[in-house]
Amino acid sequence: MNIEINKNVLEHMLINAQSFLDKKDSSQITSHVLLNATGLDLKIKATDFEIGLVMETTNIQIEEPGLASANGKKLLDIVKILKDDNISLKTENDFLHIKQKRSKFKLPMFNAEEYPEFPTLENKSQFDIKAIDFLHSIKKISPAIDTNNPKYELNGALIDIVDNGVKFVATDTRRLAVTTLQKNIEFDISLIIPKKAISEIQKLFFDDMSIYYDENILLIKSENFTFFTKLINGKYPDYQRIIPKEHKVELTLDREQMVDHLKQVSTISYEMKITFTPEAIIFESLNEDNIEAKTQLDISNNLTEEISIAVNSKYILDFLSQIEKNEFKLRYNDSTLPFMLESDDFITVIMPIML
Repeated sequence: MNIEINKNVLEHMLINAQSFLDKKDSSQITSHVLLNATGLDLKIKATDFEIGLVMETTNIQIEEPGLASANGKKLLDIVKILKDDNISLKTENDFLHIKQKRSKFKLPMFNAEEYPEFPTLENKSQFDIKAIDFLHSIKKISPAIDTNNPKYELNGALIDIVDNGVKFVATDTRRLAVTTLQKNIEFDISLIIPKKAISEIQKLFFDDMSIYYDENILLIKSENFTFFTKLINGKYPDYQRIIPKEHKVELTLDREQMVDHLKQVSTISYEMKITFTPEAIIFESLNEDNIEAKTQLDISNNLTEEISIAVNSKYILDFLSQIEKNEFKLRYNDSTLPFMLESDDFITVIMPIML
């Protein structure tokens, strides 16, 4: 292989590849990127077996087509320190030579023919969902995805396709986030996408894309990227059972006012007690270090008696950061029971702190 490519183009592609590399063991081929220069374009692949990415560019001059591999992190480190000019990449004697004017580097290669195979679109079903709706939905629920939970299926987001729509679900056992796309679909299926994959999808994709899947793989293709992730095998909890079906109190609240007062108290402690009276909402920090924060929002509501909840306010702020309208609803039953926040087709059910 012998190619010439602009430094900024190559750097951008290598930056995108970093999250897909195995950085713990440089002896593994998955610590390398695969460069495939054929025809009129260059494809760069990266994978740790669980997720993978293929990037393409035609902004390249190919003197001699071919394959190469190189440690993805080291190659990026080299490219970063070079000038904003073209870079030559050439394979010779199991080494990749990187050259720009008088600067020369070489990196050892693995056998590029042994690089892991990527899944194909063959025999995959396709999502009939607009890309913007898919991306918007996973963004709403992603803060609620758990990390390092022994129940491995909770370390991902559920896409639950049912007859009345598509539900995107996440829970960390202390809160449950669900957003629904109203859409008639002829089949039912549930897919659990790992949290890391959800994070990378939000970084890479912004507009037109096609989504494919089978029981083991989710694959997303756009003009410049092809992304895949292995799905989590397991049975997701019955989230419908967690959502309160009835409520004693329903309050309509102002998003901006609530965010302002929640943030004031959260500078001292995210854990706080919120008391709703007929004339006001009182926010008080829960802290054992003799540090206190308290603020009050004067507001009339339909309450006839005082109610209170003790809560990690970060869960409320996460919900409020994802809604479009300024008004939202809070549905409440008892200080010891989960309460629900709702705006349009997005809900979050939150477990209170037991005092």
